[in-house]
Amino acid sequence: MAKPIAQYFKRIFDDYQVLVMVNPSDFTGIELIVHPDGTIEKTEMEFDEEIFEDLEEDEFKPCGALEFQLTLAKG
Repeated sequence: MAKPIAQYFKRIFDDYQVLVMVNPSDFTGIELIVHPDGTIEKTEMEFDEEIFEDLEEDEFKPCGALEFQLTLAKG
């Protein structure tokens, strides 16, 4: 069975940005908050089945895996 591909989202606020990775098979993931000083806060997350609707409502946009992984590597 093929491993599900994670989906990535990003939203830029006034002075920080949030990147989110969601594993669609079990609704787990990681949230990264990039603060203005460059520090990165990483949080392991457990989402519900409505996460994709929630992200859209909160104006998150799809982003690439590379951008997420590079940000994660900096943290």
